[in-house]
Amino acid sequence: MFSQLFGTYLVEKQIITKDEYRAAIEKQLSVRVKLGTIAIADGLLSEEDVEMINQLQMQFDKRFGDIAQEKGLLTAEQIDALLAKQGNPYMQFTQSLTECTELTATVIDKTLAAFQKEHGFSDADMTALKADDLDALIPVFACAANPLITELAGLVVRNINRFVSRDFYIGRIRHVKSLPYSALAGQKLTGSTNLCLALAEESSVQAFSLIAGNFSGVAQNDAIDTLDAVCEFINVNNGLFASDQSEHDKEFELEPVFAYKDQSVEGDFHILPIFIEDHKVTLVIADNDAVKPGTTPYHSSSNEKKVYEVSADAKGSILVVDDSRMSRVILKNLLEEEGYSVVAEATNGEEAVEMFEQHPVDLVTLDITMPKMDGIEALQKILAINADAKVIMITAAGQQSKVLEALKYGAKQFITKPFEKDVVLNSVKEVIGK
Repeated sequence: MFSQLFGTYLVEKQIITKDEYRAAIEKQLSVRVKLGTIAIADGLLSEEDVEMINQLQMQFDKRFGDIAQEKGLLTAEQIDALLAKQGNPYMQFTQSLTECTELTATVIDKTLAAFQKEHGFSDADMTALKADDLDALIPVFACAANPLITELAGLVVRNINRFVSRDFYIGRIRHVKSLPYSALAGQKLTGSTNLCLALAEESSVQAFSLIAGNFSGVAQNDAIDTLDAVCEFINVNNGLFASDQSEHDKEFELEPVFAYKDQSVEGDFHILPIFIEDHKVTLVIADNDAVKPGTTPYHSSSNEKKVYEVSADAKGSILVVDDSRMSRVILKNLLEEEGYSVVAEATNGEEAVEMFEQHPVDLVTLDITMPKMDGIEALQKILAINADAKVIMITAAGQQSKVLEALKYGAKQFITKPFEKDVVLNSVKEVIGK
């Protein structure tokens, strides 16, 4: 983040050109590789190990090295050695600047002092910036009266760094009453404190496209797919937040995600500007019920139930139910690659019950948080139709109470988003029995 903040400052002061800035950033990023990549190259981890750790990072708000150590894959000494090989971001960017521009180290140091003074950074802030220490930087950039806002903002920023792009920086959090946008994706959490988390594009949707494509790993065909994937990114962040808060005896329930286009957020809320590969997106966080994300929700035409032909030699027939198209596509691909036949898709509980009546299947995968009718109610209705129905619940992290409720009513298993291939297939095999 230091490189992007300081590089942008140099461009604004016309010390370097935008092209020189981008060249220096790209050079630095080519050198500063991810820990997992270094670990694979050094023979310390397999590609499967790294993929597993990456997936766990989507379920637990922990650093790559911490998860690797907890799983017994790396020692503390090995992690320190990998971090040393990854290098210091400040030194790397300084080196890149001297190679890509006519700046000298002396000029860079003098300009850096002016940068620190203009932004009001303390020496401790600068130390954290130079190390790209996000945990130390979040309180500097996203300090709010309600610590839950700062915690939620920090979680989103860390996950942008992990799953979207390392080429980003953030501005200072602000308290506002209105924010116009061209597109917005969000979700509300209810509990001891009611919260609303959203991402908004104020003009284009280039940042949304980056978030959607890099997070999902699935090609985005149009604006509908993009909004859907950004909604899932929000959902995963809220699930992680709810899970973390449950360890402090604070319970939150996730409501269905929502999307709006060409309207404005109104009320009392905070915004945090985030610049991903120079494209701006705005993080919106509210801790009250008065905030209105828009007046007319955007309903995508892709959210329609679908029916497919059954493969004669399939291992089993499955109904996939989820309000996220991205999740349905990922699940369908995973299952069909393994030889199962996805007979139908549904996007909410009402459709799920209707499709189950019309198309008896060996298994239903049923998302918990959906509009119109949630997964818990749909589960009960499906079991009322057929008491022997086999249902696996799909849940974001942080929905433990809902999972327990579903298991009590008769669900056979649960799978946590984002999906781990082996977990999905093992659960399906266990429940179907083949």
